[in-house]
Amino acid sequence: MKFTKMHGAGNDYVYVDCFNQTIPDNVAELARKISHRHFGVGGDGLICIRPSDVADARMQMLNADGSESEMCGNGIRCVAKFAYDHNLARKKSMRIETGAGVLDLELSTGDDDLVHEVTVDMGAPELEAAKIPTTLTDSGRVVDHAVEFDGHQFNVTCVSMGNPHCVIFVEKATDELVLGLGPKIENDPRFPHRINVEFIEVISPTEVRQRTWERGSGETWACGTGASAVCVAGVLTGRTERTILNHLLGGDLTLQWDEASDHVKMTGGATEVFSGDWDESLDA
Repeated sequence: MKFTKMHGAGNDYVYVDCFNQTIPDNVAELARKISHRHFGVGGDGLICIRPSDVADARMQMLNADGSESEMCGNGIRCVAKFAYDHNLARKKSMRIETGAGVLDLELSTGDDDLVHEVTVDMGAPELEAAKIPTTLTDSGRVVDHAVEFDGHQFNVTCVSMGNPHCVIFVEKATDELVLGLGPKIENDPRFPHRINVEFIEVISPTEVRQRTWERGSGETWACGTGASAVCVAGVLTGRTERTILNHLLGGDLTLQWDEASDHVKMTGGATEVFSGDWDESLDA
């Protein structure tokens, strides 16, 4: 099985072209094995690029633990790059089907006619607690909501950008918070589908720094849906403006929450690292 390793701002996945080849039926087990950083290719998960009846391609995203997620903002930029660069869809305006719906993307190419940057219309944020979902409140929104996790008091803002996020603004995003509390918050029973957790340092009203504990993958170097949720949470809590530069461990993303459309737009790079062949006997 042929694969390609790609990353968006350091959020790395193994990508498989399912237009031109078949893959094993047990895709969850494949994701666990191929994502392993010691015994596999290594990555935050597996993304299958599949044909779609309603868009130019369909993205199926699996985390490193084999669980399936609805969306990945960094991953979808790489799907668009792969589709363009590998002649699956030679379009600079593209539509990709995801578990969170069909998203629109605008592709920017360089002199080499390869895609280097992609803007994704991430859609409108979901703010109703029951739809995120979270039981931190019986109804309405969770914005700067006081809550205790493992003896620590925080004010949290919950946003879904196709998958659920808990945004926590902190003075310093330390390992103690990200690696220590991240997994506990992810699996807190008040988040029925588990949750992605963002720890955010505000540098200025137009600039933040983000570390993410990602549901099913642990700490990742970037999270596009998380960065989008941070943009929304910053506005709702009065900490940031509607357009921000977000510094993640693997690189920078530009986010804009448009007031007229209510949609969040995210711009960032997409990079192909290498390609190879996976020995399918390892899936047995």
